[in-house]
Amino acid sequence: MDLGANLRAELVKAVATTIESHAEELTTLDQAIGDGDHGLNMKRGFDAVLADVASLSAKPWPDFLKGVGTMLVMKVGGASGPLYGTLFMGLGKDLPAEPGRADLVRAFRGAVTAVQARGKSERGQKTMLDVLIPVAEALEAGTFEPAAIARAAHAAADATIPVKAVRGRASFLGERSIGHMDPGARSSALLIEAVGSVLENS
Repeated sequence: MDLGANLRAELVKAVATTIESHAEELTTLDQAIGDGDHGLNMKRGFDAVLADVASLSAKPWPDFLKGVGTMLVMKVGGASGPLYGTLFMGLGKDLPAEPGRADLVRAFRGAVTAVQARGKSERGQKTMLDVLIPVAEALEAGTFEPAAIARAAHAAADATIPVKAVRGRASFLGERSIGHMDPGARSSALLIEAVGSVLENS
């Protein structure tokens, strides 16, 4: 197994472990303003990815990411499956087999743009984009230190608490959605932190 494969396997394990350890929290957040299944759905999706980690991690970066995205679409369900699937498949579409830093920045922005199109949503509408877009901007501004990116992601998730939801299930609650963190924003921040931790130590 080459170093790339080892790194890909470590990323899968870190993300799956993070989602498993926060599944109950994500479910609690979603019970307040959604269907109450975000934690369970995300855990099911990343458990499936983890179960296939040997096969997935043996593939080059583009195919690995597309494979993760495809599995998330199939296994996560709800609104999160297609959106997270789009994020990973978008990364796989734009990243070369041996990506550099500039490739990652460009691919991440492209993937976020794809999520925007898929969800027909924008920043400020209390969705995962409220984390993904600030992270894309931080990368484009030259911030690559994983801890700094993680702080930006978690601060962006916290910033969804006072926002009124206008997209997704939470939008049905109107003003009652105010005062709750968006579960998709929280899971996005957790994933970004997990990925950054692996990359920092690789």
